[in-house]
Amino acid sequence: MKTVISTLSPSSNFGVNTPPIAPSVRLTQPPSTCSPVLRFPSLSVPVGKDYMHKASGSRARKRKVYLEGVHGEHLKKVAAMDNGAGPSLYPLHRCKTLHLVRHAQGIHNVDGDKNYKAYLSPEYFDAHLTPLGWQQVDNLRKHVHASGLLKKIDLVITSPLLRTMQTAVGVFGGEGYTDRMDLLPLMVANAGNSGRSAISSLNCPPIIAVELCREHLGVHPCDKRRNISDYQFLFPAVDFSLIESDEDVLWQANVRETKEEVAARGMKFMNWLWTRKEKEIAIVTHSGFLFHTLTAFGNDCHPSVKIEICKHFANCELRSMVIVDRSMTGSDLPTTNYPGKIPPGPDLPSDVFNENSSEK
Repeated sequence: MKTVISTLSPSSNFGVNTPPIAPSVRLTQPPSTCSPVLRFPSLSVPVGKDYMHKASGSRARKRKVYLEGVHGEHLKKVAAMDNGAGPSLYPLHRCKTLHLVRHAQGIHNVDGDKNYKAYLSPEYFDAHLTPLGWQQVDNLRKHVHASGLLKKIDLVITSPLLRTMQTAVGVFGGEGYTDRMDLLPLMVANAGNSGRSAISSLNCPPIIAVELCREHLGVHPCDKRRNISDYQFLFPAVDFSLIESDEDVLWQANVRETKEEVAARGMKFMNWLWTRKEKEIAIVTHSGFLFHTLTAFGNDCHPSVKIEICKHFANCELRSMVIVDRSMTGSDLPTTNYPGKIPPGPDLPSDVFNENSSEK
């Protein structure tokens, strides 16, 4: 599947400041902000009224040369756009909007940011959020509410590790939980030594855990997960049905996943997203996974956009982007398109219509 990814307007982003998008963007912008450039050469040749009449002899040859010249110039412009020299236009139903979030600060980040070897410490097994991390969660939660983003999100996908699930339910979950027999909480009180109250699953998008968007696998204890049965007790309303094994069979104590393997897993995750019907999805994951996955994108666009796409995420940073399916294998039918000609009737060529109008 051919998939491209692009940034949305920075107004929805949260975390560190991002540079403005350069005007020569190769990757897909939302349809409301795209320049009206169609990528179908045979439909884009400007044919004026003088060339709509029948022609013969030398005039026909001149007309043929003129059209070939115009068409050739147009093809050059299209080729330039394919090389990152202009905007692109795609049907809306072949796009998904992703809101990418790195988890808030975990206990492993405090020492690990100073000394990389600290990530090898067993005390950071399945690291939970720090008090500062929870403050970061609260601030991002305020942002997604104030910006109206929460109401747009159809689905939240989270890596099945403690710090990502705490971030996901803290940012996108409901308000304070009260005991109800017919409603499970997203998170029980004090889950992962958080000191936080229970979080409700009411009035929030569904949250599912997916193994594909985990951090680098192996060696680092902080990236090893607990048994799913343990998580189901801590996060009762999170959906773990897509995870096949209760135990963590992916993490190995002596083998660290390579960068190339992380990137390949990331592309598999991106392709899997096209099997989902949801159009606007929040993904709560990890710095390494995001960096190595996104580095595969943006090679055909302006360098500043490439940097904006794949630069490292800060803790609890949110970046909104669009992915486009150009293979026609994972797209739903359009829901906003309208076929026209209702009721049906004959279409007059534009020059005939103009002549008829001038006679009236």
